[in-house]
Amino acid sequence: MGFFNIFSKEKKETLDRGLSKTKESVFARLTRAVAGRTKVSDDVLDDLEEALISSDVGVETTLKIIDRIQQRIARDKYINSAELNNTLHDEIATMLTDNNAEEVEDFSLPNTTKPYVIMVVGVNGAGKTTTIGKLAYHFKKAGKKVYLGAADTFRAAAIDQLTIWSERVGVTIVKQQMGSDPASVAFDALQSAVANNADVVIIDTAGRLHNKISLMNELTKIKNVMKKIVPTAPNEILLVLDGSTGQNAFEQARQFTAATEVNALAITKLDGTAKGGVVIGISDQFQIPVKYIGLGEGLEDLQIFRCREFVDSLFGDAKK
Repeated sequence: MGFFNIFSKEKKETLDRGLSKTKESVFARLTRAVAGRTKVSDDVLDDLEEALISSDVGVETTLKIIDRIQQRIARDKYINSAELNNTLHDEIATMLTDNNAEEVEDFSLPNTTKPYVIMVVGVNGAGKTTTIGKLAYHFKKAGKKVYLGAADTFRAAAIDQLTIWSERVGVTIVKQQMGSDPASVAFDALQSAVANNADVVIIDTAGRLHNKISLMNELTKIKNVMKKIVPTAPNEILLVLDGSTGQNAFEQARQFTAATEVNALAITKLDGTAKGGVVIGISDQFQIPVKYIGLGEGLEDLQIFRCREFVDSLFGDAKK
């Protein structure tokens, strides 16, 4: 039990540290909003609305949160300013839990599918390759046999970066020359993974936001080719978003969810920004589970997203 308690404490410390800038930003505004107030007035709610929007929660989600708080005030008849933090904590936690009802506890994989195929999408610079490398590390650490497919063949740097990660983590990579057909790389990766009894295959894809039709056709071709080897593939289409870009992350989510059936999100670079509210907004607006969050450069800094822990970290004093 001691090891697991220490491990859990380390994870919490990483989460707290990674979200510190967002927490400081929100709490500074929240403190100003309630200073000297004895009740939650319209002015307080206006200030709270501004604080949430400035943290890139997004206008629609912010208005939804404010509405939930107003309903809570109407139901409970009275909420003073000291209770506002608790109320905000509870309403955001409930919202996130609704959108992440089946959140996972660790880097395990379903036992029903082998290999489990993850197709990773996202724009260049969002942390896509780094996320793939860290996922490979965690899966290998969990005892899984991991294969990577370098299907972003439009940039030599993408292939080189993924190769470096494969060597660093100690997993197999399947690649071809720059300019090769991405679907061909994905096909070879799955064929090799099946032949060698791999547990999980992670396929990188080109991070280009060219026109939506071209993107859709490219990703569809990769999916169709993979199905010839593994009929259930891809089991997961993971969209990687850079949390530090704020509203640009929303736009990227719109583009990629329109182009393919994204069913999981990884939101990276939360440690360097006060825009951590983007996690709340994107989860709410797109109704896609946030599966991973990136909180730093270290291998252990990619964490499983757990709703309650995330909100507790942002509103750590809410229940005290």
